[in-house]
Amino acid sequence: MKKVMFVSCMLLISGGLLAQSGGGKKDAANKKQQMKQMIDEQFKFAVEQYKVLAKNTPANVMPKTYYAKNNKSETSDTKWWCSGFYPGSLLYIYEYTKDAATLKEAEARLGILEKEKHYTGNHDLGFMMFCSFGNAYRITKNPAYKTTIDTSAASLSTRYRPAAKLIQSWNSSSRWKGPVIIDNMMNLELLNWVSANGGDKKYAAISKSHADKTILNHFRPDYSSYHVVDYDMKTGEVVKKATWQGAADSSAWSRGQGWALYGYTMMYRFTKDKRYLNQAKNIAKFILNNPNMPADMVPYWDFDAPGIPNADRDASAASLMASALLELGQYTKKAERNTYVTAAEKMLTSLSTDAYRAKLGENGGFLLMHSTGALPLKSEVDVPLTYADYYYLEAMLRYKNWYL
Repeated sequence: MKKVMFVSCMLLISGGLLAQSGGGKKDAANKKQQMKQMIDEQFKFAVEQYKVLAKNTPANVMPKTYYAKNNKSETSDTKWWCSGFYPGSLLYIYEYTKDAATLKEAEARLGILEKEKHYTGNHDLGFMMFCSFGNAYRITKNPAYKTTIDTSAASLSTRYRPAAKLIQSWNSSSRWKGPVIIDNMMNLELLNWVSANGGDKKYAAISKSHADKTILNHFRPDYSSYHVVDYDMKTGEVVKKATWQGAADSSAWSRGQGWALYGYTMMYRFTKDKRYLNQAKNIAKFILNNPNMPADMVPYWDFDAPGIPNADRDASAASLMASALLELGQYTKKAERNTYVTAAEKMLTSLSTDAYRAKLGENGGFLLMHSTGALPLKSEVDVPLTYADYYYLEAMLRYKNWYL
């Protein structure tokens, strides 16, 4: 996808959003109007595009990705870690547009997902059940959805290992003894929310324990994160620090940096513990000041990927980072806030161009192109992914609600 390398130049010379320097109230007003128009257009597109995705996805499974080379859509069962993102995206689209057919499709998909509230096979209940049922309850206030969320938190808590003070991500195997991945920070939102909304306070305590141990062992001095830290769960001692989806054990896998940024920003939301806010700020500094961040702010799949600037991009990392930066902007002021919000604007603007956003009826019905799932495994490389769409929609809603 070499064409992406020219996006930043195109945006800058077009007189568009990124060329606005913020010089006064008029420029600020223009920027807001442009962002509002862009967000309106993207949600109108999303309503129609997701009807294509729904048509391409049998009723008993979830969409996973699409391969343009052979015009093939790939689906997953509801135990796949991404199973909550499609109903979650539908709910975001409904929230913005009030399209009744979109809500009906979301409710149907929630119906097949609901049984996974008892799943304990890995740490992904937050992705699966909070991105879906969490949004469903927030928007509709259906009490049955809250019951599902509460049960899901209880299921996730069974993966907490008290001796290590961590939630174990994956089961032990010949490769890993007690693996914890940085992605796990995202699942803490489910636990925190349930404790804050009438549930057992132990879930918040588990969340805090996991976040604290992750700060201790997952981060390098420059605040980049390892992907996997393998533990002896009986002692809490680190066995090794490695990667599964990154370019190397020592590299900064881009989406992993996004999970970390989002996770610690979210932890500050629930706890107001300044340590978590400072952690998020330092992670943001690593991301935004990285010399390998492209000008259009859509990261390469790994900040240390071989072949830069010809390496694959990861639109899902940009979507995720944009959403996290917008929330981080809520907890900061003036120049600092402006840094985060401006970066998120650039990411969203780039993602909304033809270089990344699909045309109606194409891309299997997904919104965004050019994400990278797990390049070392040769899995989902340069394809659409459900979580890229989800965080893209979330980021635009956050921008509308907080900055317009």
